[in-house]
Amino acid sequence: MAAPVRGRSSFTRRGGGKLTAIPGSRPSARHGQLLLSCGVPALDHVLGGGLAIGTLLLIEEDTYSTYSHLLLKYFLAEGVVNGHEVFVASANEDPTDILQDLPAPLINEIPKQGDGVNTQAAAASAPDSQDTMKIAWRYQNLPQVQSVPIYPSRFGHYYDVSKTMPPEMLWAAKCHHFYLPQRMSWDQKLRVCKMACDYNPLLESIQRVIHQEGFDGSNPQKRQKNVLRIGIQSLGSVLWGDDICSEDHPQNLHSLTRFLYALRGLLRMSLSVCVITVPTHLIQNKAITLRVRNLSDTVVGLESFIGSERETNPLYKDYHGLLHVHQIPRLNSLISDVSDTKDLAFKLKRKLFTIERLHLPPDLSDTVSRSSKQDLSGSAKLLSSGCGTRAAGEKHLDF
Repeated sequence: MAAPVRGRSSFTRRGGGKLTAIPGSRPSARHGQLLLSCGVPALDHVLGGGLAIGTLLLIEEDTYSTYSHLLLKYFLAEGVVNGHEVFVASANEDPTDILQDLPAPLINEIPKQGDGVNTQAAAASAPDSQDTMKIAWRYQNLPQVQSVPIYPSRFGHYYDVSKTMPPEMLWAAKCHHFYLPQRMSWDQKLRVCKMACDYNPLLESIQRVIHQEGFDGSNPQKRQKNVLRIGIQSLGSVLWGDDICSEDHPQNLHSLTRFLYALRGLLRMSLSVCVITVPTHLIQNKAITLRVRNLSDTVVGLESFIGSERETNPLYKDYHGLLHVHQIPRLNSLISDVSDTKDLAFKLKRKLFTIERLHLPPDLSDTVSRSSKQDLSGSAKLLSSGCGTRAAGEKHLDF
């Protein structure tokens, strides 16, 4: 039996090389994969630290695609700031216009995390006895709850949505474009009008960039290691020539699933990460939605309050929508990272897009009218998941 080497711990992994140093990335302490920021630090925390290289993030669009396209711009802006190469694909908006509308980074400014702390818990912990008397006695002994997810170290950047990124930053970035109307001939445009979908040109364009720019694992890069960020806008919509959003029994039933299957194969063998937005609320056949989710690594859904009853509901007056985390990947482990809460909401402030924990306002506040209390109690019943007589309303449960 060979004698142990002096100075080497028995827990040292032999033969294991160091992870590749890529700007804007860090290794995960849980599964060892290299992580990238999606551009929203709070969302990175919810997803277990960030997006792993070689994975696919699916964003289920909100009703008017307002916030889902904003998250895609955050993802692309984070790549430009870190010096990553960017690939933008769209069938509706010119990728050049998308890049010119990226939010401006806040390099030297960090928002205060205390702004999202529950005001009741903060007032209950104040040393002044006069401030504590302002709170009802039933809320004084409640544990302090953070509205904003707390992450131990800063990963990624913050962005100001009221300003656009400086042109000199965009000029320094290396970007690849795929605009469907410019890539199609007249005959292909007629095929799109007849809902004859073909994602092969998009797949070939992504594959060409991966191979020619050296992101392929079998053809290592000769220069400094870098990452390719792929952003695809509103995939599966009618503008792509797909009919899954317009018919119950579409002819292109497997076009989108075949594309996602081939795309994941390219991502697994390359230094790249992809974010796709899909209008799943328009898909008539729910079996297609399940297939699309199963072919994605991470699935996040956005539910906007625009045009819905919740927009005027006082229960959601501090938020603009709900965030649903449908799926988190299991990477080098038997279980996936699970967030400590499932009730997440988002709101768009004057400058920042934030994700917070959804809290119910106290219905005993002096500032709430009686009519508002009735609305709050009705909405609270919808959110409650209990199995009691209160959750069922006035009806009795029969077992």
